Amino acid sequence: MTIEAQIKQQLTLAFMPVFLEVVNESHGHNVAPGSETHFKVVIVAQQFSGDRSVQRHRQVYAALDAFIKQGVHALAIHTYTPEEWQAAGGAPESPACMGGSKR
Repeated sequence: MTIEAQIKQQLTLAFMPVFLEVVNESHGHNVAPGSETHFKVVIVAQQFSGDRSVQRHRQVYAALDAFIKQGVHALAIHTYTPEEWQAAGGAPESPACMGGSKR
């Protein structure tokens, strides 16, 4: 099972989201082809109601702690309640990588 699939599974178990998107963005960074090190996570869950952004991110990091310790280098995290998600109409696009040899 890919790391991307494992992250989806772990977040589903932890949050029971109404919407979840995990995108492997490693290809846009200075890593070997086929790497799974950079991810964008969009998660919509009722569980986030009443929590500030920092609290939500801490919850996601806690759920994915094992993956971070095993080599996931970067997470772009976008958390929403169902109401916020409907109002937002989607998550922002990730910026292009400016690190490593991409400069």
